[in-house]
Formats: sequence, C-alpha cells, structure tokens
Amino acid sequence: MSFSPKVVLITGGSSGLGLAMCSRLAALGHKVYGTSRKVTTQPTAWTALDMDVTDEASVKQAVEMVLSRERRIDVVVNNAGIGIQGAAEDTEVATAQKAFDTNLFGVHRVCRAVLPAMRNQKTGLVINISSLAANFGLPYRAFYSATKAALNRYSETLRMEVRPFGVHVVVVEPGEFKTNIAGSRLRPEKVGEAYEARYSKAMSILDGELGYSRDPDELAQLVASIISAPRPKNIYRSAQGMQKLSVLLKKLLPGRQFERLVGKHYE
Repeated sequence: MSFSPKVVLITGGSSGLGLAMCSRLAALGHKVYGTSRKVTTQPTAWTALDMDVTDEASVKQAVEMVLSRERRIDVVVNNAGIGIQGAAEDTEVATAQKAFDTNLFGVHRVCRAVLPAMRNQKTGLVINISSLAANFGLPYRAFYSATKAALNRYSETLRMEVRPFGVHVVVVEPGEFKTNIAGSRLRPEKVGEAYEARYSKAMSILDGELGYSRDPDELAQLVASIISAPRPKNIYRSAQGMQKLSVLLKKLLPGRQFERLVGKHYE
C-alpha cells in the first residue's frame, strides 16, 4: 500500500503527547499543524499555530488559516486537555467547569470548525484523545474521569452523525505517559481536613506512577497507524499491565469489589 500524506491538525502540540505526535507524523511525511495557546518557537519540521481551545474565535482563526494554506484538513487530533485533581466535595464548580471547557467543549469547538470542510471533502478522520480514566471513577480525580467519559459518549454520538459524510471518529484511551500534565492539573483552592491525609497519599502514589510511565512516542506511533489504516477501529487503548487489566476487571467484577480494589491501590 502506497503512502498518502495527510494534512493533520493536532491540538495541544507544544509538549507531551501532542509534541510527540507532531514530530512523529511530520517525520513520516505528513503536513502537520500543531497548536498551542501561545506559540513561542517555530519548529522546522511542522507548523505551530496559536489556538486556545476554550476560545471559539481562536479555534476558528487557526482552522481557517490551515484551510487557506492547504485547502483541506484530512485529520484532526483533539489532544489538548487538562488534568484536575482533588476531592469531589472540595472542588469548586468553577474549577470543574474549567476542566469540562477544555476536555469536552474544547474538542467540540474544534470539531465544529473542521467538520464543514471534511463534509465537503466527503472524507476525514477525527481522533479524540480520551483516557483510560473514562472507564471508571478514580479517587480524587472525579472530574477528570467525568470529562473523559463525557468525551467518549460525545465521540460515539458524533461518529454516528458524521459517518454518512465519509468522516470517521476514533477515540484513543492512553494510560500513563511521561508528560508534564501533573504540574498543570487544576486543583481546589483548599483541601478539606476530612480528606487531607488520604488525598495526599493518593496523589503521591499517582505522581509516583508517572515516574515509570511510557515514552509519548509510543502513542504517536499508534496515532500514525490509525491514520494509515484503511478502516480504523472506533476505539483504541494504549496501556499495559494493571492499567490495561483494570478495564477488563471493571467489566467482569461486581461493582463493590472493583471499587475496593481501586481504593486499596490508592491507599
């Protein structure tokens, strides 16, 4: 099968998973546009664009710039996202809304901007980067799991709606990768005394897990294979060990037993 270069738009392309995807796909010969809220340096292998996914005008401007240069967008990877931690009771509504505004509505803004062009092309691929956390609640990450679960349902519905136009929607659920997401997570203004000890222990375990997480290029390779697949699957998971097993256990075990296992892991 001959290689067919694509015009690819990747949100959150300045670091972590997004940067790995921009670098990998550009090296393969795709025409890559990676976005960040504020471009500080321009890479040589791909084009960096300003885009704030929480700002509809910013999203439209970036998409229109790509379309004006390339006349098409073949693939969009909705990778921009933000972490959020804290006991659910401690988390202010406004803080939780910020997470949804990036992780769900940010994706929606980008999809609304690119889909008219994809429908006119009668072809297109939307890859939404979700998380294994979409499959279950995690202690002190209630709203992160909630945003990613909502993204999965949004993607599922969108897939059915745009399929008649030749557009396919894929969800990718990564496990833990070596990125800087831990340092940028949203947090409550104050941790309540009732949760302080358990919360601190759970976060130290979580941050410790990030130390042995995998190279972001592994996910970039998966995304590259999805783009080249003639008929990509609806959902892909990129995880190993207990992270991968946890999705199966969630389906097989009684609810109380599964929640006890998760609780013990974070204790």
